[in-house]
Amino acid sequence: MDIRPGSVLDPAVDALLGAHRRRMQAYSPPESIHALMPEQLADPSVSLWCAWQKDELLGCGALKALDAAHGEIKSMRTADAYLRRGVAAALLTRLIEEAQARGYARLSLETGSDPAFEPARRLYTRFGFSLCGPFAPYVEDPYSLFMTRAL
Repeated sequence: MDIRPGSVLDPAVDALLGAHRRRMQAYSPPESIHALMPEQLADPSVSLWCAWQKDELLGCGALKALDAAHGEIKSMRTADAYLRRGVAAALLTRLIEEAQARGYARLSLETGSDPAFEPARRLYTRFGFSLCGPFAPYVEDPYSLFMTRAL
């Protein structure tokens, strides 16, 4: 598995992230979906990382700068054919390493509260994230759970 910077201009990446956004619609109303749109992922405050096996996209994840000491995990998605094969763990490891290299003191994320998000929550817990309250720009939402960890 090769993890490297990605681009929303890559058709495979765009397709995977489109599937990610559509999946969110199955579990949350539109106002509770916080997945980034392609133009938001292209913002300089966001760095996208993709896992590849030769020419096949396995998954992606992004790191968004909230401020000089706080980053946010965004757009974590594994291609269906590679679920439960360590792709998300490898991507999360890379994002944590990048956050540490940037000197962040904290890394946070928003995920769904539906049981369908339980595997993701278990992954984040395994990596030291714990439940917290909403952080900027979020507010309390019954469809969201917030997690954070110190770096």
